[in-house]
Amino acid sequence: MLKHNLQTTDKRLDTPMAELKEVAVAFRGGEPHLARLLTGIADYAQQCGRWTLGFSPEALIMPMKNLKGWPGDGVLALLHTEAEARAARQLGRPVVNLSGALKATGLPRVVVDYRRAGSLAAEHLMERGFRRFAFYGLKHLWYSDQRKQGFVGRLEEVGFPCEVLEVPSGFDTPRPWRYWIEPLREWLARLKPPVGLLAVHDSRAALVVDACLRIGLVVPHDVAVVGVDNEPFACQFARVPLTSVSRNDRRVGYQAAALLDGLMLGERPPAEDLLVPPDGIVRRRSTDTLAVEDRDVRRMINFVNDHIHEAFGVERLERLVPFSRRSLEHRFKECLHCTPYDYINRARVQRAEDLLAAPTKQTLGQIARACGFRDTRRLRIVFRQITGTTPSDYRRRLSDF
Repeated sequence: MLKHNLQTTDKRLDTPMAELKEVAVAFRGGEPHLARLLTGIADYAQQCGRWTLGFSPEALIMPMKNLKGWPGDGVLALLHTEAEARAARQLGRPVVNLSGALKATGLPRVVVDYRRAGSLAAEHLMERGFRRFAFYGLKHLWYSDQRKQGFVGRLEEVGFPCEVLEVPSGFDTPRPWRYWIEPLREWLARLKPPVGLLAVHDSRAALVVDACLRIGLVVPHDVAVVGVDNEPFACQFARVPLTSVSRNDRRVGYQAAALLDGLMLGERPPAEDLLVPPDGIVRRRSTDTLAVEDRDVRRMINFVNDHIHEAFGVERLERLVPFSRRSLEHRFKECLHCTPYDYINRARVQRAEDLLAAPTKQTLGQIARACGFRDTRRLRIVFRQITGTTPSDYRRRLSDF
């Protein structure tokens, strides 16, 4: 039934067999986010040194009924249906759920803070200057509802409207391609551009991009699209590369394993879900725009973005337009709710965040110069003012999990 991982660590070699815990991992890394969950679980298993891990030999998801009579100690599972949750409750051993499909299962759960993911997407699109918004989600899935509530709720706080389309999920019944795309096209055609749109996950976001292009809407200028999960294939190979909320899956896997370890040692389960904050927005071309109707402000914004590596201030922008500094400040505040000085600093810090997160590591001096800061000291000061952390701590946090 289970295929055991025979690899061992030094800690396990020193652990008496009677103390080892046998843990079933009821899913495999068939998708990138599942692979990241498994990495987090493996991190914890190697650290504690008291676990062996068992997996289904072939299936990506192991049905809970297959574990009936299994003599192990605990289970990490993805419970997508009420029947699976019921079977898990009947196993008679600790089970930790890592799926957000169901609202409640009666079992301990560790998941991403889906509401915060929706809120991050709203904040990103508002920073891009959008004032009209849309959410494309799935019916009867708890994680979709949570992402919607986070997105719509954050917009409501500042008085922005949001159109919503929710459709049945592909889990219910297999459907032909036109079943998904035709209602989406009709809905998108009714939206008034420019609009900032959050899709429940990256694959749905890719559908949005495709539908927009097929009906003549330009991504990102007419519709800026954000997904959730930061799945490399879906994001990078969409017809317009997708901006996405990164879920912090490795941290979820680690926390779930730690929770299961405590349960197997007799600790009481938590009363509520353990929520892991998402680890931020990964920006790509699908939101590389600003929804600004003022042509002069848009011209200045384009200048800032095109010359971000140069050291300049607001005086440089004044030379681009035939009106006063006071008028410049007023029009920026009208369009972007910030001063030109604030916008320049935000654009520099955003570029620094991208470089700090890039696989190719650059020194802080190189990053400072690439972002138009005169030195690393100025980079640190402005970065901390805007993000609340230092560039070094920001990079360290990204590499931890």
